[in-house]
Amino acid sequence: MTRILGARYCIGPGAEIKEGYGVVYDGGRILLFAPLNECRAAYPGADLLERPDCALSPGFVNAHMHLYGVLAHGIVPPVPVESFKGFLEDYWWPLVENFLDPGMIAAAARASALELIDAGVTSLCDVLEAPCAMPWGLSAEAAVLDELGLRAIVSAEACERISPETGRLGLEENASLIRAYAGHGRIEGMMCTHTAFTCSESFMRHALGRAEELGVGLQFHLNESRYEPDWCVKTHGMRSAEWYDRIGILGGNVLAAQGVQLSEREIEILGSRGVRLVHVPLSNCEVGGGVSPVPELLSAGIVCGLGTDGYINDFFEVMRGAFLIHKGHREDPTLMDARTVWRMATEAGADALHPGGGLGRLARGAPADLITIDISSLPTPADSRNLLDQLLLFRRGADVKDVLVAGAFLKESGKLLAGELGAARAESRREAARLWAAGKAAAASRGRRT
Repeated sequence: MTRILGARYCIGPGAEIKEGYGVVYDGGRILLFAPLNECRAAYPGADLLERPDCALSPGFVNAHMHLYGVLAHGIVPPVPVESFKGFLEDYWWPLVENFLDPGMIAAAARASALELIDAGVTSLCDVLEAPCAMPWGLSAEAAVLDELGLRAIVSAEACERISPETGRLGLEENASLIRAYAGHGRIEGMMCTHTAFTCSESFMRHALGRAEELGVGLQFHLNESRYEPDWCVKTHGMRSAEWYDRIGILGGNVLAAQGVQLSEREIEILGSRGVRLVHVPLSNCEVGGGVSPVPELLSAGIVCGLGTDGYINDFFEVMRGAFLIHKGHREDPTLMDARTVWRMATEAGADALHPGGGLGRLARGAPADLITIDISSLPTPADSRNLLDQLLLFRRGADVKDVLVAGAFLKESGKLLAGELGAARAESRREAARLWAAGKAAAASRGRRT
């Protein structure tokens, strides 16, 4: 059925503000983006929904996410976390990742995904870090996201920190998911590894070969803190991106997350190789990793999306962080203007995940992944010059009125249709308690052995 969705303001390609425009969509794709009267004239029989008190935008793209991360919020580590290495080795790996099972993963995926939908996220890229939950963890997550109607890339993080065999099993879990959802339309897989300090050269080459064989991209974390580049210098005599480049891993099929502690040379390499990157500003602050040099990355022509990293699911908070943190860090209010940040949250994020796919735009042929945002309660009048600043500073997920993926409503008139968020959160809390109990028992056992 052909439909028209119109709003007072529309955020078009390049985050350009158009007043009185609308989109015509059918079959899950946009047929026309034009002034509303032209939409109505071109498709006189189409159903019309007008949102005169809203801004219409492409849906947000959460380009790096750990859906299971909600389960760990609030855990008190058994020992003080004083470094990134300690965060992983004393806390995250032994007490969280190693005890995840498919039931926990599915519950966390549902609760986190519903929170994301509620805040206007229509597409996400998730990394499941659960080496002991193979082979069913990733398929359990994908089934939940499919049921909810989201567009998603799902992947299992494969690495050799437990054993080379566990790493190979992780790559095969990704391969199985990629094959299972081939041609699905909304859900797809991707090859995924961890970091330079948990993956050998031979393993990375094998992962890249599997990605190329299956026709998908390869993603990994890159320099989330000083630990990885320092480790690479000590181990390989060069920094992380330099090492990846030397062994032939970097190229246009690579998606790197974090990119916090990058040297000028590494930025130059990433730009020359066409690597895409995802900025996760709030999570980087939480682990003390630093502030990513995003202005330099953008100047180098690197496509940069935005991600929540499984930390805070209200995407407005993440955009607000990207909008403000760099200004304060560099003492420069001209950095990261509102249009740049909005593009990172929509079309640049889409380009990071689906190069050349047209996602994340109000444009003919693009997927009808759309959101409307209430602007009636903004503190001061909105117009085409200040709208993006107003949205970034004064809106939150609760102000999203409609969310559509492939033309289907997941949230309509402020009501979440995809699922019951309260029930999902309750189930996630129960599974979190089970995870915490397992981790607490392991910590106690480890203490006794010590």
